[in-house]
Amino acid sequence: MSDLVEVEPGVWSVIDGTRVYEVRVVGEQVLVNGQAVEVASRKAAAGSASGPVHVRATMPGKVVRVLVEVGDAVSAGQGVIVVEAMKMQNELKSPRDGRVMQIAAAPHTTVDAGVVLVTIE
Repeated sequence: MSDLVEVEPGVWSVIDGTRVYEVRVVGEQVLVNGQAVEVASRKAAAGSASGPVHVRATMPGKVVRVLVEVGDAVSAGQGVIVVEAMKMQNELKSPRDGRVMQIAAAPHTTVDAGVVLVTIE
């Protein structure tokens, strides 16, 4: 089972068993541990994904705003929830087109890193 956490905008940590990968998106280029890899366009990948995806808290913080409601249609890259951490507000975005199936956090609640905040199907 793999775990994916956005550690900063455009940079993800992927943990697959005992292996850890840094995935960095720079423009249209994707680097895995510093090596360029060829991938399908993000728009094509977003449109072809199936099954639920989760928007997770990238670090501990406080939910400031929920930008969507259950049942809302969302587009890849659309903001769905805002979490404040270390006095900075971070707008977490939908990883793909879909529909909001569940919202697991409410404004003014604290969340831990990695906790599922929004589920999109």
